[in-house]
Amino acid sequence: MKILSRYTLADVAGTKISKIDVYSPDIAKKAQAGQFVVIMISAKGERVPLTIVDADKKNGSITLIFQELGFTSKLLGKMSAGDSLYAIVGPLGHATEIKNYGKVILVGGGVGIAEIYPVAKALREAGNHITTILGGRTTKFLILSDELRAISDDFYTTTDDGSAGLKGFTTDVLDDLLKKQKYDLVYSVGPIPMMRSSSSVTAKYQIKTIVSLNTIMLDATGMCGCCRVSIAGKTMFSCVDGPEFDAHQIDWDELIKRNRIYEDKEKHICELNKILWT
Repeated sequence: MKILSRYTLADVAGTKISKIDVYSPDIAKKAQAGQFVVIMISAKGERVPLTIVDADKKNGSITLIFQELGFTSKLLGKMSAGDSLYAIVGPLGHATEIKNYGKVILVGGGVGIAEIYPVAKALREAGNHITTILGGRTTKFLILSDELRAISDDFYTTTDDGSAGLKGFTTDVLDDLLKKQKYDLVYSVGPIPMMRSSSSVTAKYQIKTIVSLNTIMLDATGMCGCCRVSIAGKTMFSCVDGPEFDAHQIDWDELIKRNRIYEDKEKHICELNKILWT
């Protein structure tokens, strides 16, 4: 569980995105696209779910990318090569169903770009035609753009400030592409509003759409119930039933409300963690 290397991918206006390679040979052997791990940086700390961005079976390492947002992720950002995590468990969640669909569009927004990367690689290896659309507030937040461009047949970027690609949203490009030709699958990961918008666009064209949900997750074993979501009217759990679901079957209104319900408690926990760590 030793951190082998650490890199800063973006650091703009107080928002920082980092990448770490962690020695975990057992997880590296079994990890598949779409799965995640849960880490603890200390016995006092909380459990944090992170997507497995890459796995090197030969070196026994996995790659994790995270945004330094809350107290724990900021502490993780202070760790360096040679430091060790307290605990790591995985791979968790269902792996992405990889097969030759035909023409696939992958849409990534913000840190969600890290989640589409392993899926894009696996779909490419399965013989799919890959179109990638990345979105971010500014150029520096288009993480892994070089890596994704290299495995994509068609590649587009959008930024809020117009510093790269189209000034606008990923859904603008998505809608334009679907108007012009037929695609067989759309895979979208990013902030909930972005994934919901992607779902609305693809619903018009009746294109199968998969999203990977970033719901609140405390336990990651299906016991705490925080990550539950309604799929086609049935209650499911992102940690054990997901994290991927059919975007057109998700109760988006409920999901948004549930993701906001713990905001006050999260602030309290953050303050408690500061006390425990000082």
